[in-house]
Amino acid sequence: MNIVSGPASKELAKSVSDSIGCRNVSVVLKVFPDGESYVRLEGDVLGEDVVIIQTTCPSMQDSKLFQLAFMVDAAKRAGACKVTAIVPYLAYSRQDKLFLSGEGISAETVVNMLDAVGVDNLVTVNIHSEQVLSKFSLPVKSVSAISLLADYFVAKGYKGAYALAPDKGALYIVEEAQQVLGGGVGYLNKVRDLYTGQVMQSGEGLNVKGETVIIFDDIISTGGTIVGATKILKDLGVKHVFVACVHPLLIGDAAERMLDAGVEEIIGTDSVPGPYSKVSLSPLISKHLKGAI
Repeated sequence: MNIVSGPASKELAKSVSDSIGCRNVSVVLKVFPDGESYVRLEGDVLGEDVVIIQTTCPSMQDSKLFQLAFMVDAAKRAGACKVTAIVPYLAYSRQDKLFLSGEGISAETVVNMLDAVGVDNLVTVNIHSEQVLSKFSLPVKSVSAISLLADYFVAKGYKGAYALAPDKGALYIVEEAQQVLGGGVGYLNKVRDLYTGQVMQSGEGLNVKGETVIIFDDIISTGGTIVGATKILKDLGVKHVFVACVHPLLIGDAAERMLDAGVEEIIGTDSVPGPYSKVSLSPLISKHLKGAI
């Protein structure tokens, strides 16, 4: 097995290859003055199984997607037997069904594109809706990093913390975290207007006074939901509020807004590299690949 270090996930890919003892193949990336990308694999993959690790998070997710496609095509043209794409953050996966007339389903479009260039298996992390997996044109598996996030807080001394989901739909996330933390679980009531995007939240029924609460989510983009949740928790008398998410997009001043609202620490994974990406996906990906060897 050869691990190809996609330009957007060099450190993660190197960590994975070191962990499982596989050859690491580097990639030459050039970006031309007009913005187009050029990639070249620096290693012979003839007759080999190839794993390409490349996240497609903002910014420039379109470029990262095309770089991934180019790397897959290059590996197949170089004679790779099988190509597995590990895409920690899969761009466009949040549009996984039709909400309004005239829309497309971007999650299916992206996977169909990767299928067309030669991906044999696709692995991602905490896809927004696992229900969409069965609709894809190639084998796709979503692995979960929630336990890694929970482990981080246990190591920080917060065993027994209350795990809170931002809405009922994310209850499965905090139930997974509870297996590590051992504390209580709950969720906020949330309704989103499909046209305006405005969200109404309520903490009705939550008994969290004096608790340390960790809000878990798969993706945090603008942070508006977390800001509202934190204000509700503060009014309910919680002791500490932390935030943990797999994909910390944190667009614009999202992090600052959450911290100003009373969040004490924001923790994410390196599916989206940045200052809050304190948990590495390397153990999760390595475990998955070891099972595939």
